[in-house]
Amino acid sequence: MTPGFSRLSVRGYRRLRHVDLPLRRLNVLVGANGIGKSSILDIFDLLASSAGGSLESTISDLGGITSLLTADGNTNRIGLQLRTNQEAAPKLSYDVNLVGQGYGYVISDEVLGTYDEPSTQRSVAYIETAGPRIGYYHDGKVIAPNWDYKLQETALSQVPKMYQEAERFRRLLADVSEIYHSLDVSARAPVRLPQTLSPAQTPGRDGEELVSCLYTISQTEPDRFEAIEDALRAAFPSFESLKFPLVAAGRAVLEWRERDFTRAFAANELSEGTLRFLWLATLLQSPGLPKVTLIDEPEVSLHPEMLRLLADLMREASERTQLIVATHSDRFVRFLNPEELIICDRDEMGGMTAMWADALDLKGWMEDYTLDQLWSKGILGGRS
Repeated sequence: MTPGFSRLSVRGYRRLRHVDLPLRRLNVLVGANGIGKSSILDIFDLLASSAGGSLESTISDLGGITSLLTADGNTNRIGLQLRTNQEAAPKLSYDVNLVGQGYGYVISDEVLGTYDEPSTQRSVAYIETAGPRIGYYHDGKVIAPNWDYKLQETALSQVPKMYQEAERFRRLLADVSEIYHSLDVSARAPVRLPQTLSPAQTPGRDGEELVSCLYTISQTEPDRFEAIEDALRAAFPSFESLKFPLVAAGRAVLEWRERDFTRAFAANELSEGTLRFLWLATLLQSPGLPKVTLIDEPEVSLHPEMLRLLADLMREASERTQLIVATHSDRFVRFLNPEELIICDRDEMGGMTAMWADALDLKGWMEDYTLDQLWSKGILGGRS
């Protein structure tokens, strides 16, 4: 199974009053605007930042703890749990709870330990905190930090590297991508300009390293580069090849060649949909994909045929990274399978619920309708 996480539980984060979500290799969240899909991505982003020691600054950037709490007047804490889906190593469960305190917060408790399926009981603890009491477990002993410990950051982010299991989990959590939102394709966007060549492992959130990443893949992993060009030929029948000529010292441009034209097209001449599909195809074939990759609304500007290809690219990429994707496109849903789709709906209290589509009895329905039609008809939910 792909390294990553098997379960996410969230309590008290915006519309996620209480969500307990089993995770798979490819996880596509679908639902109405404002339902809370993007909050799932935000939670992973927040946890990854906390593992890197920047919880305080990330919460500040998000508007402070009060803007993150569920707005029901009763909830003043955020509880988060992640479980790994490791096969050989011990399965790990991580819980952290943040309590609002004025305009700030305190980390009320935090635990990292192993668990034995199907039991939910923790069997071994590696980190255990309760308020000001901080405990790291090592060789059967509980060790309190004797360094300049930062109370606004998680104990996980400050774990000594010699504590191998805890440090392994910290690295896994830190290796979650920033959220890939819709690509900026405006006239002066980085993706349209000449770029300095570097050994880039991903195309960048804004496509600022698209040329470098494509060039690196073409030189180091030709099979992956061929897969990108094959996807482009499937999406654009007249497409022939990509080239990367130098235009100045260390700077290169993207050349897009088509069989019906003698002159190549530069990136600034390509359509929005063409650039976005190229960026997504490159991302999903990137050698530097993290353990978990977060993508928000990948369908923007893409023709329905490209969405079918995108679904195939995501399936292939999910063998190398755990994908968490948010969408509200019924056209994209058409090309997914029930075991890849999470239906996000609203409960009677206005919070978000999340259910895997294959947990519903769809066998009879699928004989007459496609998955997107079932969603549009309200059979799956996720329309409110």
